[in-house]
Amino acid sequence: MLKKSFLTLFLLPLFHHWSLAQNITISGYISDKKSGERLTGAVVYLPDLQVGTAGNTFGFYSITIPAGNDSVEIKGSYIGYSSFQKKIPRSQNLTLNVELEENKELEEVVITSQKAALHQKTQMSAIDLPINTIKSLPAFLGEPDIMKAIQLLPGIQGGNEGTSGLYVRGGSPDQNLILLDGVPVYNASHLFGFFSVFNADAIRSVEVIKGGFPARYGGRLSSVIDINMKEGNKNEIHGEGGIGIVASRLTLEGPIQKGKSSFMVSGRRTYIDLLAAPLMTGNSKGGYFFYDLNGKANFTLGKKDHLYISGYFGNDKFYFSEKSNDLTSSSRFAGGIKWGNITGVGRWNHEFNPKLFGNLTTYYSQYKFQVSAESNSTSNGSTDEFLLRYTSGIHDMAAKYDFDYYLSSSHNIKAGASVIAHTYTPGAQTTKINTGGTKSDTTIGQSSIYGTEIDAYIEDDVKITPLLKANIGVHFTGFSVRSKFYNSIQPRLAVRYLLSEKLSAKASFVQMNQYINLLTNSSVGLPTDLWVPSTNRIAPQLSHQAAAGLAYTHDAGYEFSLEGYYKTMENILEYKEGASFFNSTTGWEDKVEVGKGTSYGGEVFIQKKKGKFTGMLGYTLSWSNRTFANLNNGRTFPYKYDRRHDFKVAGVYKVSPRIELSAEWLYGTGNAITLPIGYYKDQNGEDITIYGSRNGYRMPAYHRGDVSIRFTKEKKRYDRSWIMGAYNVYNRKNPFFIYEDGGKFKQVSLFPIIPSVSYQFKF
Repeated sequence: MLKKSFLTLFLLPLFHHWSLAQNITISGYISDKKSGERLTGAVVYLPDLQVGTAGNTFGFYSITIPAGNDSVEIKGSYIGYSSFQKKIPRSQNLTLNVELEENKELEEVVITSQKAALHQKTQMSAIDLPINTIKSLPAFLGEPDIMKAIQLLPGIQGGNEGTSGLYVRGGSPDQNLILLDGVPVYNASHLFGFFSVFNADAIRSVEVIKGGFPARYGGRLSSVIDINMKEGNKNEIHGEGGIGIVASRLTLEGPIQKGKSSFMVSGRRTYIDLLAAPLMTGNSKGGYFFYDLNGKANFTLGKKDHLYISGYFGNDKFYFSEKSNDLTSSSRFAGGIKWGNITGVGRWNHEFNPKLFGNLTTYYSQYKFQVSAESNSTSNGSTDEFLLRYTSGIHDMAAKYDFDYYLSSSHNIKAGASVIAHTYTPGAQTTKINTGGTKSDTTIGQSSIYGTEIDAYIEDDVKITPLLKANIGVHFTGFSVRSKFYNSIQPRLAVRYLLSEKLSAKASFVQMNQYINLLTNSSVGLPTDLWVPSTNRIAPQLSHQAAAGLAYTHDAGYEFSLEGYYKTMENILEYKEGASFFNSTTGWEDKVEVGKGTSYGGEVFIQKKKGKFTGMLGYTLSWSNRTFANLNNGRTFPYKYDRRHDFKVAGVYKVSPRIELSAEWLYGTGNAITLPIGYYKDQNGEDITIYGSRNGYRMPAYHRGDVSIRFTKEKKRYDRSWIMGAYNVYNRKNPFFIYEDGGKFKQVSLFPIIPSVSYQFKF
């Protein structure tokens, strides 16, 4: 009876109101006019009615407006493209596909619709990084790098000198959810962390979210890096590539069936091993290389259906060997490290009606690394052999379905659910020994751990009043492992209030958790870092983050934001003193300490998006601390990347259509380190080191300037560019690590000034 009364008094009148409302819906896709590729996050706006929306990941948009006998103007806009505008009738539902043309005149490269402005968005702590901006910034060894560009944003810090690791608002690298076409990438580094696995030529869009996470995201505490690959040109063959000091790359794209389907394939390989080979002499050999291969195909199955298939394959390999021979004996030693990622994903879009859009995703993701060493020797007819191999990794198989429901101009609802089957291999060590015909074969370490993760969410981006807008959602997650089931219901809230036509106040609160941890002894991000899951003994990580701030948009193309945040983290892991992955006789769960952390601070960010000069400036004042019962005598200590002051500025100046200058400068408080404070001899006469408080000392401050200049020329059939630059242009001796020698502390610096030159082409 109660249920019937509720339906009668509340739900039925609400549905009745919706059904009687005289509304029409305008929907369609926003795409690049020349290539046919759909644009993520482009804006469609009706200035006469003061309503608008942004396209989703696949370029689909939907706007519901009151019906009428007149016509209204509709506009479309996207960074780097000329605006689209058209008069349309509003007497009935309309399908309108918006095609935008790329605009190479920087003076016009600005979103003209106020609805796309920073201060209008409900989402806070989120930044879209245009790929052209990433490619224009100075690049380490001439290789444009998405992850290094992200390090220029406030609240995001790099690790050690030159590395591509990310530490977001006091979090660790495992707390970043890095998605490539919706698939998690677990190790995003090449060359021991100095390059990322993302080839900028193959990437279409990059979004970085540091807080205020919408309910559709889950599984990590600190950030979401959402990266999407290019779809490929549906109308004609195009290509681009580059030849640099350490690597070369090539990307091709074009139609499979003109106007209906396309492909994109991109490859990159370093040739450090080939350059080093002539320098290897004698009986010693060694080398290092990495490669990436991206591929994507998309097919229009009908007016309402679209299929995408994409994948990524990447590997690093470091190897060495040495051999010797004489009349009576011979010996050989070889070893190496190899690691890599594989992802494969299929996505099917279906437009159920002008208001409801669905996307089914299935994917496979794998990360694996292996360390090996082997030797054999023969002497007087007797053979000794030894093999040591250590392997670890993780792979996932998953399916998820996401819905976008454009209920009205005031409600944009997203909902979805997913299931992921995880297989973790925390580490197994295999040893084979053959001594004089006596053989042994031993494998120690933990067997694979299987876990199943389920997620479901619903969120509503709702316009409550003309001034107040909110994104309200909830994310449910569960994880089954070793007969243990963890679950949580996570509230998500973000609000935006317009203080004036161009100024808004924003606030957010989110709860996040994650079922995976990265165990590391290093500060570089080596592939030997281990991915391990929550278990019946190790609870999931949990965080709460609150943030508030102001956002302002200026007509001249400037955007300003000021944010403060406070974050707590529970169940975070650290190795016990002296523990590491090499000791396989002990399970990893017995090697770790469980503790908690806090992080808080303020960020200022300024962007200039219009004109011959574009750029960004960011400053962060922050504190990040950790507390473990059995570390540092239980006292709270600074996280190793606690960085009080962090300042970054970057700019690009278009001197002419043929010449472009760019520069960046970074300054940061030195990393926290632990140093010895004394020594004594034990009863056996051995020297014992006494250490000070954990992370109680600071390295010298880090600062660096990079510059580059690009010369572009349009040929008859292609465009070519020469890019010359310098990393660490004023040769700052930044600390990579500090060690003690003879009672004195000495600093090791890794990178002096490094000039670079690269050649790029596009056709």
